[in-house]
Amino acid sequence: MAKNRNRGMVRRDVLKATGAAVAVGGLAGCVGDDADGPYEIGMVDSRTGSLEPFGERNERGVELALEHINDVGIGADDRELDVMVEDSESLPEPGIDAARNLVEQQGVPLLIGAVGSGVTMGIHESVIEGTDTVQLSQNSTGAVLSEEPDLLRISPSGAEKGRHLAEIVEDDGYEEVALTYVNNDYGVSLRDVFEENFDGDVLVTVGHEEEEPSLSGEVSEMEGTGAEAWIFITYAEEFTVFVNEIYDRGLHEEIQFYGAESTIADTILENTPEGSHDGLVGVSETAPTEEEAYQNYESRFIDEFDTEPTVWSAYAYDSVMLSAIAVHVADEFEGEAIAEVIRDVSNEPGEVVNDLGEAKAIVDDGGDPDAINYEGVSGPIELDENGDPSGAYQLYSVEDHEYVWGDFLI
Repeated sequence: MAKNRNRGMVRRDVLKATGAAVAVGGLAGCVGDDADGPYEIGMVDSRTGSLEPFGERNERGVELALEHINDVGIGADDRELDVMVEDSESLPEPGIDAARNLVEQQGVPLLIGAVGSGVTMGIHESVIEGTDTVQLSQNSTGAVLSEEPDLLRISPSGAEKGRHLAEIVEDDGYEEVALTYVNNDYGVSLRDVFEENFDGDVLVTVGHEEEEPSLSGEVSEMEGTGAEAWIFITYAEEFTVFVNEIYDRGLHEEIQFYGAESTIADTILENTPEGSHDGLVGVSETAPTEEEAYQNYESRFIDEFDTEPTVWSAYAYDSVMLSAIAVHVADEFEGEAIAEVIRDVSNEPGEVVNDLGEAKAIVDDGGDPDAINYEGVSGPIELDENGDPSGAYQLYSVEDHEYVWGDFLI
């Protein structure tokens, strides 16, 4: 997979209502400079690197949100919203650089970001903490993020996912497992949750780094345990490397694969042999596919992009829609004012709204932030004291080299 390693290249796009990426290399004006221009917020996304599949889906969700937002308009003067997007390259250091540019140079009062939990935590600790800027992650699930209550997110904590995964492995009758995890906040926290909840023996936990071209040593260590069940807490690019190494050794028919949400990606299927990891079972976050709000979103997404959405694109959609509602309700376009209302407009009590237009009607009728309860296309948000939303999970598997969705988990 090609990666952007040229640190001198401009990595910023501005997403507008048309959904097109425009103004590369320049801005319509710095935040707050033009009272008649659009409100500008920032987003750090994975356009390259191991989480690139998430980034592409995210920005499609962002485009659909902006189409509605800019058709309705924010505030009494119906201003538009722009999202300035920079690439994290799926790694903490470039992600921090991207966030620093958006926050310290461009002055955005609200930053959506990031995808990987390690990138999100790095941004919070190095750029956001101690400032008035609001951070709202679109995709990060690492349980460790719950320790930072000012770090908000749309996707739920992975703690519940880890408990479900441990239970599934036990229910399948495996008492001994080998586990490998990507060595960052996402991998470490989900590893810890799994180990705390698994009643059997974890014979080995093998850490691995992101973007390693070979994971032969890690496979050998896991193979040496004799475990029949292998747990993969990793990203799509790394899982692809694992699968190919396991297949080349002829081990794929001897082990039972288990994974979490990042072992789902078209790029995995495209870059691994047929039958290489059939039978994989995993747990992923899921959207309320039976709800009207999601079905309307799904229909728009398919019409626009000729492919079905994922829950991750829905989370990105909701991160932008919630941001727009908070900006509309806040007294001023400043981080402190936005922070004061963003939980209120996403939680009970209040009338349930599914978009900016419905929220704006309530505000225009004299409603305050407590009168609004945004429920997104990904489901109810309900940000708690840790900045975490509610969430739902679903089983998935790989059959005949295709993903198959199974039962919802309670």
